[in-house]
Amino acid sequence: MTISEIVQRSDTIPGRMFDLTVIVLILVSVVTASIETLPNLTPDIRSILSWSEIAIVGLFTIEYGLRVGTAPRKLRYVLSFHGIVDVAAILPFYLTLGGVDLRALRVLQLFRIVRVLKLSRYSVAMARFGKAMALAKEEIVLFACVAIALLYLSAAGIWYFEHEAQPEAFASILHSLWWATATLTTVGYGDVYPVTVGGRLFTFVILMCGLGIVAVPAGLVAAALSRVRQEETQSGS
Repeated sequence: MTISEIVQRSDTIPGRMFDLTVIVLILVSVVTASIETLPNLTPDIRSILSWSEIAIVGLFTIEYGLRVGTAPRKLRYVLSFHGIVDVAAILPFYLTLGGVDLRALRVLQLFRIVRVLKLSRYSVAMARFGKAMALAKEEIVLFACVAIALLYLSAAGIWYFEHEAQPEAFASILHSLWWATATLTTVGYGDVYPVTVGGRLFTFVILMCGLGIVAVPAGLVAAALSRVRQEETQSGS
Protein backbone atom coordinates (compact mmCIF):
# COMPACT_ATOMS: atom_id res chain seq x y z
CA MET A 1 0.00 0.00 0.00
CA THR A 2 1.63 3.24 -1.15
CA ILE A 3 1.11 6.74 0.25
CA SER A 4 -0.58 7.74 -2.99
CA GLU A 5 -3.18 4.99 -2.59
CA ILE A 6 -3.84 5.95 1.03
CA VAL A 7 -4.30 9.65 0.23
CA GLN A 8 -6.09 9.46 -3.09
CA ARG A 9 -8.28 6.36 -2.64
CA SER A 10 -11.17 5.87 -0.25
CA ASP A 11 -12.04 2.28 -1.15
CA THR A 12 -9.37 0.77 1.11
CA ILE A 13 -9.17 0.53 4.89
CA PRO A 14 -6.05 2.78 5.17
CA GLY A 15 -7.66 5.26 2.77
CA ARG A 16 -10.87 5.36 4.79
CA MET A 17 -8.90 5.79 8.02
CA PHE A 18 -6.99 8.69 6.46
CA ASP A 19 -10.23 10.35 5.37
CA LEU A 20 -11.81 9.77 8.78
CA THR A 21 -8.81 11.39 10.49
CA VAL A 22 -9.12 14.48 8.31
CA ILE A 23 -12.88 14.69 9.01
CA VAL A 24 -12.24 14.52 12.77
CA LEU A 25 -9.62 17.27 12.48
CA ILE A 26 -12.06 19.46 10.56
CA LEU A 27 -14.74 19.00 13.21
CA VAL A 28 -12.30 19.65 16.05
CA SER A 29 -11.10 22.80 14.27
CA VAL A 30 -14.65 24.10 13.87
CA VAL A 31 -15.46 23.39 17.53
CA THR A 32 -12.31 25.10 18.84
CA ALA A 33 -12.88 28.11 16.59
CA SER A 34 -16.37 28.43 18.05
CA ILE A 35 -15.14 28.06 21.65
CA GLU A 36 -12.59 30.84 21.08
CA THR A 37 -15.44 33.31 20.58
CA LEU A 38 -16.77 32.69 24.11
CA PRO A 39 -16.22 35.59 26.50
CA ASN A 40 -14.28 35.35 29.76
CA LEU A 41 -12.14 32.37 28.80
CA THR A 42 -9.26 31.71 31.17
CA PRO A 43 -5.67 32.12 29.93
CA ASP A 44 -5.13 28.37 30.31
CA ILE A 45 -8.05 27.53 28.05
CA ARG A 46 -6.94 30.08 25.48
CA SER A 47 -3.47 28.57 25.55
CA ILE A 48 -4.88 25.08 24.96
CA LEU A 49 -6.97 26.37 22.07
CA SER A 50 -3.95 28.13 20.55
CA TRP A 51 -1.81 25.00 20.71
CA SER A 52 -4.67 22.98 19.26
CA GLU A 53 -4.84 25.38 16.34
CA ILE A 54 -1.10 25.06 15.75
CA ALA A 55 -1.32 21.26 15.78
CA ILE A 56 -4.33 21.18 13.45
CA VAL A 57 -2.77 23.59 10.98
CA GLY A 58 0.40 21.51 11.02
CA LEU A 59 -1.54 18.35 10.22
CA PHE A 60 -3.56 20.10 7.51
CA THR A 61 -0.29 21.35 6.01
CA ILE A 62 1.07 17.81 5.90
CA GLU A 63 -2.19 16.63 4.32
CA TYR A 64 -1.99 19.34 1.66
CA GLY A 65 1.61 18.43 0.90
CA LEU A 66 0.68 14.76 0.55
CA ARG A 67 -2.23 15.55 -1.75
CA VAL A 68 -0.09 17.75 -3.98
CA GLY A 69 2.75 15.24 -4.00
CA THR A 70 0.52 12.29 -4.88
CA ALA A 71 -1.80 14.06 -7.32
CA PRO A 72 -1.47 12.71 -10.90
CA ARG A 73 -1.86 16.25 -12.25
CA LYS A 74 -0.49 18.54 -9.56
CA LEU A 75 -1.34 21.91 -11.11
CA ARG A 76 -4.89 20.79 -11.81
CA TYR A 77 -5.33 19.82 -8.16
CA VAL A 78 -3.81 23.07 -6.87
CA LEU A 79 -6.22 25.12 -9.00
CA SER A 80 -9.23 22.89 -8.32
CA PHE A 81 -12.00 23.71 -5.83
CA HIS A 82 -10.67 21.25 -3.26
CA GLY A 83 -7.11 22.48 -3.74
CA ILE A 84 -8.13 26.10 -3.17
CA VAL A 85 -10.16 25.14 -0.09
CA ASP A 86 -7.21 23.19 1.31
CA VAL A 87 -4.95 26.23 0.93
CA ALA A 88 -7.56 28.60 2.35
CA ALA A 89 -7.85 26.38 5.42
CA ILE A 90 -4.20 26.89 6.39
CA LEU A 91 -3.11 30.13 4.72
CA PRO A 92 -4.59 32.58 7.30
CA PHE A 93 -2.51 31.00 10.07
CA TYR A 94 0.75 31.45 8.18
CA LEU A 95 -0.17 34.99 7.13
CA THR A 96 -0.62 35.99 10.76
CA LEU A 97 2.84 34.58 11.49
CA GLY A 98 4.26 36.66 8.65
CA GLY A 99 3.68 39.97 10.36
CA VAL A 100 0.33 40.86 8.84
CA ASP A 101 -1.22 44.05 10.21
CA LEU A 102 -2.95 43.12 13.47
CA ARG A 103 -6.09 44.92 12.36
CA ALA A 104 -6.50 42.29 9.67
CA LEU A 105 -6.23 39.33 12.02
CA ARG A 106 -9.95 39.14 12.72
CA VAL A 107 -10.72 39.08 9.02
CA LEU A 108 -8.18 36.33 8.44
CA GLN A 109 -9.60 34.28 11.28
CA LEU A 110 -12.96 34.24 9.53
CA PHE A 111 -11.40 32.13 6.81
CA ARG A 112 -10.95 29.29 9.30
CA ILE A 113 -14.60 28.41 8.71
CA VAL A 114 -13.55 27.49 5.15
CA ARG A 115 -12.35 24.23 6.64
CA VAL A 116 -15.97 23.12 6.80
CA LEU A 117 -15.93 23.07 3.00
CA LYS A 118 -13.22 20.42 3.14
CA LEU A 119 -15.96 18.01 4.17
CA SER A 120 -17.39 18.24 0.66
CA ARG A 121 -14.51 16.05 -0.51
CA TYR A 122 -16.04 13.11 1.36
CA SER A 123 -19.69 13.67 0.38
CA VAL A 124 -21.19 11.69 -2.48
CA ALA A 125 -24.06 14.16 -2.59
CA MET A 126 -21.66 17.09 -2.99
CA ALA A 127 -19.87 15.28 -5.81
CA ARG A 128 -23.22 14.70 -7.50
CA PHE A 129 -24.11 18.38 -7.01
CA GLY A 130 -20.80 19.41 -8.58
CA LYS A 131 -21.55 17.28 -11.63
CA ALA A 132 -25.01 18.84 -11.87
CA MET A 133 -23.57 22.35 -11.74
CA ALA A 134 -21.12 21.45 -14.48
CA LEU A 135 -23.95 20.12 -16.65
CA ALA A 136 -26.06 23.25 -16.17
CA LYS A 137 -23.23 25.80 -16.21
CA GLU A 138 -24.13 27.32 -19.58
CA GLU A 139 -27.77 27.83 -18.58
CA ILE A 140 -26.73 29.17 -15.18
CA VAL A 141 -24.30 31.67 -16.72
CA LEU A 142 -26.97 32.81 -19.16
CA PHE A 143 -29.51 33.18 -16.38
CA ALA A 144 -27.00 35.11 -14.25
CA CYS A 145 -26.47 37.59 -17.10
CA VAL A 146 -30.22 38.02 -17.49
CA ALA A 147 -30.62 38.47 -13.73
CA ILE A 148 -27.92 41.17 -13.63
CA ALA A 149 -29.55 42.99 -16.54
CA LEU A 150 -32.94 42.77 -14.84
CA LEU A 151 -31.40 44.02 -11.60
CA TYR A 152 -30.10 47.12 -13.35
CA LEU A 153 -33.37 47.73 -15.18
CA SER A 154 -35.25 47.42 -11.89
CA ALA A 155 -32.99 49.99 -10.23
CA ALA A 156 -33.35 52.35 -13.17
CA GLY A 157 -37.12 51.96 -13.28
CA ILE A 158 -37.73 52.56 -9.58
CA TRP A 159 -35.40 55.57 -9.69
CA TYR A 160 -37.47 57.04 -12.51
CA PHE A 161 -40.71 56.65 -10.54
CA GLU A 162 -39.48 57.49 -7.04
CA HIS A 163 -36.50 59.86 -7.17
CA GLU A 164 -38.64 62.99 -7.00
CA ALA A 165 -40.85 61.72 -4.18
CA GLN A 166 -37.95 60.20 -2.20
CA PRO A 167 -34.75 61.98 -3.25
CA GLU A 168 -32.75 60.54 -0.35
CA ALA A 169 -33.76 56.88 -0.66
CA PHE A 170 -33.60 56.89 -4.48
CA ALA A 171 -30.92 59.51 -5.08
CA SER A 172 -29.52 57.66 -8.11
CA ILE A 173 -29.70 54.37 -9.96
CA LEU A 174 -26.78 53.13 -7.88
CA HIS A 175 -28.65 54.00 -4.68
CA SER A 176 -31.69 52.15 -6.04
CA LEU A 177 -29.75 48.91 -6.52
CA TRP A 178 -30.34 47.99 -2.86
CA TRP A 179 -34.10 48.20 -3.34
CA ALA A 180 -33.84 46.25 -6.60
CA THR A 181 -31.82 43.48 -4.95
CA ALA A 182 -34.18 43.13 -1.97
CA THR A 183 -37.24 43.15 -4.23
CA LEU A 184 -36.01 40.82 -6.96
CA THR A 185 -34.92 38.24 -4.39
CA THR A 186 -38.35 38.61 -2.73
CA VAL A 187 -36.66 39.39 0.60
CA GLY A 188 -38.39 42.74 0.98
CA TYR A 189 -36.70 44.26 4.02
CA GLY A 190 -39.12 47.19 3.95
CA ASP A 191 -36.49 49.81 4.76
CA VAL A 192 -36.94 51.38 1.30
CA TYR A 193 -40.28 51.14 -0.48
CA PRO A 194 -42.20 53.06 -3.17
CA VAL A 195 -44.83 55.66 -2.27
CA THR A 196 -46.01 56.73 -5.71
CA VAL A 197 -48.67 54.92 -7.74
CA GLY A 198 -46.26 54.34 -10.61
CA GLY A 199 -43.60 53.04 -8.25
CA ARG A 200 -46.00 50.59 -6.62
CA LEU A 201 -47.23 49.25 -9.95
CA PHE A 202 -43.62 48.89 -11.09
CA THR A 203 -42.82 47.09 -7.84
CA PHE A 204 -45.64 44.59 -8.49
CA VAL A 205 -44.14 43.77 -11.90
CA ILE A 206 -40.67 43.38 -10.40
CA LEU A 207 -42.01 41.10 -7.66
CA MET A 208 -43.52 38.83 -10.29
CA CYS A 209 -40.15 38.74 -12.05
CA GLY A 210 -38.53 38.04 -8.69
CA LEU A 211 -40.46 34.80 -8.36
CA GLY A 212 -38.75 33.64 -11.54
CA ILE A 213 -35.36 34.78 -10.22
CA VAL A 214 -35.80 32.37 -7.31
CA ALA A 215 -37.49 29.52 -9.20
CA VAL A 216 -35.45 29.26 -12.41
CA PRO A 217 -32.04 28.40 -10.86
CA ALA A 218 -33.70 25.82 -8.61
CA GLY A 219 -35.33 24.23 -11.65
CA LEU A 220 -32.08 24.18 -13.59
CA VAL A 221 -30.16 22.52 -10.76
CA ALA A 222 -32.99 20.06 -10.05
CA ALA A 223 -33.10 18.99 -13.70
CA ALA A 224 -29.32 18.60 -13.78
CA LEU A 225 -29.33 16.55 -10.55
CA SER A 226 -32.01 14.30 -12.00
CA ARG A 227 -29.88 13.79 -15.10
CA VAL A 228 -26.79 12.96 -13.01
CA ARG A 229 -28.76 10.44 -10.96
CA GLN A 230 -30.09 8.86 -14.14
CA GLU A 231 -26.58 8.57 -15.58
CA GLU A 232 -25.31 7.02 -12.34
CA THR A 233 -28.16 4.51 -12.39
CA GLN A 234 -27.50 3.57 -16.00
CA SER A 235 -23.76 3.22 -15.42
CA GLY A 236 -24.35 1.07 -12.36
CA SER A 237 -26.81 -1.25 -14.05
